Amino acid sequence: MSEQRFFSDTYVEETRFGFWFLRSHTWQHHVLRVAINDLRRLFDEEPPQAPVLLDVGCGQGRSFRHLHQVFKPGRLLGTDADPHSLACSGAEAVNQSLKVELKGSDCANLQFADASVDLLFCHQTFHHLVEQEKALAEFWRVLKPGGYLLFAESTEAYIDTWVIRWLFRHPMHVQKSAEGYLQMLRDQGFEFGERNVSYPYLWWSRSKDFGLLERFGLRQPPPPGQREETLVNVVARKPVDAA
Repeated sequence: MSEQRFFSDTYVEETRFGFWFLRSHTWQHHVLRVAINDLRRLFDEEPPQAPVLLDVGCGQGRSFRHLHQVFKPGRLLGTDADPHSLACSGAEAVNQSLKVELKGSDCANLQFADASVDLLFCHQTFHHLVEQEKALAEFWRVLKPGGYLLFAESTEAYIDTWVIRWLFRHPMHVQKSAEGYLQMLRDQGFEFGERNVSYPYLWWSRSKDFGLLERFGLRQPPPPGQREETLVNVVARKPVDAA
């Protein structure tokens, strides 16, 4: 019997290019930092003070510094299904002089207690998960009543393109539209309004030309409602009276 390499039986291993890209300056500063700042502005009110903040699918820990700067957590937790990525996260925490509590776990079976987390950060992780419904139920379970899910995802319109299929690896049968992801959150019981949702249209999510024509003034970007969204960010709250 072969030794299990990951903390999840359904884990889809990233390509070598993907693993390299997730440690790049571009990923940290032009993707992660931008998403975290966007999620912060989607709150209706001030986030919890000194929250317990869990980064699910923390990868190589590149989010830690930005999460610490923006949300000032009292406890910062991280989990990932890939032991190698988790080791990189530990090294990154040391490099940033941050205390981060790390655990290996499957997002569909989180190794954290019920109602123990104030903020759950899920950035570009959900489209990698095969058991999405179970993972979302786990997010709900570990969040405290009144806690927030910070959800940032690429949609099927972006993932199902030749360049992304070529460079990265994803479970294609579970990819969803922006509205598909939002409906999943509603069905689980999370609450959010239009004010709490954004549809970034960033250069790296343009499937055809990465925004080059618009950058050189040769084309205007289509407005919301007249394009297929490639990204969706949402701050969704678990109701205070939720069980």
